[in-house]
Order: sequence, then structure tokens, then C-alpha cells
Amino acid sequence: MSSILERSFKLMEHLAAHPDGRALSALAADLQMPLSATHRLLAELTRHGYVRQDQRHGDYTLTMKLVSLGLTFLSNSGVVDVAQPLLDRLAAESGELVRLAVVDGDELTFVAKAQGATTGLRYDPDIGLSVNLSCSSAGHAWFSTMTDEQALELVAKQGFGKPEDFGPKAPTTVKALLAYIRAARKRGFSMINEVFAPAMAAMAAPVRSGNGAAIGVIIIAGPSVRLTEERMLALGPALLATAYDVALASGGSAMFKRRA
Repeated sequence: MSSILERSFKLMEHLAAHPDGRALSALAADLQMPLSATHRLLAELTRHGYVRQDQRHGDYTLTMKLVSLGLTFLSNSGVVDVAQPLLDRLAAESGELVRLAVVDGDELTFVAKAQGATTGLRYDPDIGLSVNLSCSSAGHAWFSTMTDEQALELVAKQGFGKPEDFGPKAPTTVKALLAYIRAARKRGFSMINEVFAPAMAAMAAPVRSGNGAAIGVIIIAGPSVRLTEERMLALGPALLATAYDVALASGGSAMFKRRA
């Protein structure tokens, strides 16, 4: 029997995937929980301000309270203040979207970005805060700092992404994934094309602490018509330099200090 806290988090995570709201009966069925227990949890979450019930249709939706908590945490951690000027510089140089993800337990979480594309096609996916590891340049870059065994252990927990949900070249086997990881380890940064999304390319480099462990990842992403293999190789030194500079500046962020 799962705890009340665990069921509450599952309920909020499920509501996060349904921004238009979800009926009580649908939530109970989706989560395989008794109707009465689901109603009690929703009532408590509503009382504490995390969930709202639509007065016309009766559907339940998340409020912005969780978002507010997250933004307050990031602001107080100092990570955005430390990294943003460096991300802005790389975005201007590359002309593409630049992101910073930090290591958060067994996951990578996006915490900051800078958009370098001012005209033409702009790549700025609304994919949430959690990074898929097997199908992303960020995941491959992080994996490159580990042994193959450690990387595969994390993939086993999260699972392989499906090509139909990501890009047509998303790796679905250990052999295919290890090829990406080993190539990233050799060159110092990862490169993918149509792995995370169709017609999109990306590259990423790990941000390392003083002991060599990765505390974050810097990503450049954009349309593959612009971000070709040749272009990514040319941007490699700038990407690595930014990752190094963020590592040097990380002492100014409470979030990075805890991971160093």
C-alpha cells in the first residue's frame, strides 16, 4: 500500500500532464485508486493551495504554487545569476538555443536558458524540466563522465525513449546508446541529430566539479539544417569553454556548492 504522501505526489504529477484539468472519476481510474481516497487527497491538496477545482465543470487542475516554489528555490540558489551571462554569451556566438541542466539525484533538470536565434526558425521546446537521458545530448554528455555500467544503471531506472516519442534515431539498445556515450567521452562533448526530436540536432558538454564529477550540463540545440555535424564540431571549443567557465563560477551558487 503506497503512502498518502506518495499518492499525493503521483496525483500532482498526473495533473501536470493534464493542464486542461481532469475529472475526479478519470483521476481515480487513471491512478487505480478508490474514488473516495482520490477525493480526499484532492480536497487536502485544494485546501493547501496546490490544486484548484473548476466551479463550472468540476475538473481538477494544478495551481501555480509548485511553480512558485521552484522559481523561489532557483532564485535563492543563485544558479541562474551565476550561469546566465555565460549562457547568453554562448547563445550569441552559436546563434542557437543554449540550456543549462543540473544534476539532481538520478536526473538532469533544466534550470536556465538563453536564445541566440533572432531570425528564422527558433528551436525552443516546451518539454518540462526533466531531461530524458537516453535520447538527449545532455544525457549522453552526463553519461560520458561515468563508467558504462553506471550510465546503463541510470538508463535502466528511466528506460529507453521510444523513437515515435522522440526522434527517429533515438537509441533503443544498449549497443546503440554506448556508441553515443563513447563518442562523447572521446571528443569531450556529445552530438546528436534527430535523436531527441525529428529534424533537430544538439550537442552538450558536462560541467565538472573539482573532483571531476559532473554537476551540470551545457547544451546547444537547434534545427539540423543549421546545426550540422560540421557546425557542431566548430562550436565544440566554445561549448567546452563555457562549461569550464560555469564550473569556475559555480562556487557562487548554493546549488552547485552542494554538488561539488
